[in-house]
Amino acid sequence: MYELEEKWYLYFLAVIPLMALLFLYIQFWKRKKQREFGDLELIKKLSPEKSTFKPALKLVVILLALTCLIIGLVNPKIGTKLETVKREGIDIIFAVDVSKSMLAEDVAPSRLEKSKQLVSQIINNLGNDRIGIIAYSGSAFPVLPITTDYSVGKMFLQSMNPGMISSQGTSIDQAINLATTFIDKKDKTNKLLIIITDGEDHSDSAKQAAEEAKKLGLKIMTIGVGTEKGGTIPLKRNRIVESFQRDQNGEVVITKRNAEVLKDIAKSSGGGYVDGNSTKEVIDYVKNALDNIQKTEFESTQMTDFKSQFQWFLGFGFFLLILDVFLLEKKTKWVKKMNLFNEKDN
Repeated sequence: MYELEEKWYLYFLAVIPLMALLFLYIQFWKRKKQREFGDLELIKKLSPEKSTFKPALKLVVILLALTCLIIGLVNPKIGTKLETVKREGIDIIFAVDVSKSMLAEDVAPSRLEKSKQLVSQIINNLGNDRIGIIAYSGSAFPVLPITTDYSVGKMFLQSMNPGMISSQGTSIDQAINLATTFIDKKDKTNKLLIIITDGEDHSDSAKQAAEEAKKLGLKIMTIGVGTEKGGTIPLKRNRIVESFQRDQNGEVVITKRNAEVLKDIAKSSGGGYVDGNSTKEVIDYVKNALDNIQKTEFESTQMTDFKSQFQWFLGFGFFLLILDVFLLEKKTKWVKKMNLFNEKDN
């Protein structure tokens, strides 16, 4: 396993293809000017020692050197051993509503994108807790099992969209029931389910599911996104709004946040509700709630003892730069004799 310490240096790799394109342009421009000046064969005879292969070789050496130096600045690290680490924390399961109503833009940039931002910010403020992610609409789908790898969690989070679940609607009970399957009875770690939704639940079983979850030791916190006034659901193609979601009567659908449903669900499991439109309010509320939940010791296996590998790349990069100094554009005598690149005069 590896990690990159200074990833932003990777942007400099964009210079490599630009330099290659610039070299090809210069070669094309030189050849064009030579044709204007005179006969190309005559020009070759006037400079018999000039190699046509060496400039390309020098470019390859320089580009390889720059690539190595950039990777060296990134400082790749390689883990050398697996180690079992003991931590204290809780298991947090995020259930994100991906139904079409979450596309409403009464909260910028949209309810769904706001939900992703909230989950990402909560993860950024976690310590040693483990996380899992569920996506749900008419049914629920496990996106990420319980893990300590926050970066993977945020990567899967960004890929969530309404198209990942075919059955539409909003059945919060499906998310709660799936979350209970994340619970291992042998594992004594405290569990918290955080549901992020607009509360437009189309089933009547959410409250009952929350009560059953409480019996299993799963506390539920609900975060409501959207406004009481509501908003339309834009239907987009290539990020351009073409129309709005309509009901069976052809009327434009207005979707509204239902905070009362979310409060009842949270209360049924001994949890709480918070308005998700304010990121700071959510972070403060979650942080305070986590501080009041008893942490449990658990073990996790992870790659440790990461060692820097930058010295190999920097060393090879400087070697190539020194090599480039000794690479002249004249023909090499022994190569000329072998005529490997068809550079020998007839």
